[in-house]
Amino acid sequence: MTDPLEEPEVVRAAGGVVWRHGPQGVEVLVVHRPRYDDWTFPKGKREPADATDERTAVREVEEETGLRCVVGHELTASSYRDRKGRRKDVRYWEMTVAGGTFTPNAEVDEIRWLAPAEARDQLSYELDREVLASFEAFAGGHRPPAG
Repeated sequence: MTDPLEEPEVVRAAGGVVWRHGPQGVEVLVVHRPRYDDWTFPKGKREPADATDERTAVREVEEETGLRCVVGHELTASSYRDRKGRRKDVRYWEMTVAGGTFTPNAEVDEIRWLAPAEARDQLSYELDREVLASFEAFAGGHRPPAG
């Protein structure tokens, strides 16, 4: 018998705010997930083979977007209850693209590169807007690689 006061399973996840220098300045990548009909940043659950949260972030971004990325500065984390009532802790990093191309898939059917102000309006969740604000604070003093 489980203790009703005991914390249920905690799901560990990681993801990224992928960015680039676009024609009008910094752009971030947001993804549309048809299963939830939402706009968010690429992220997913940690698997035993990942070994670290950073590897989880890189794997999930590539699985969802087709983009191989380089992990940079860690951003703010988020924590919330998932649809099964479990606490989900998600760590995020800013990332730049090293290669790859997007192909629509079952998890993500569309991506958009948006200026941070546009991304703020597009994102479906307030927690993602907090992650975006963390990215903007970081990016204020940094320039992404050109290209």
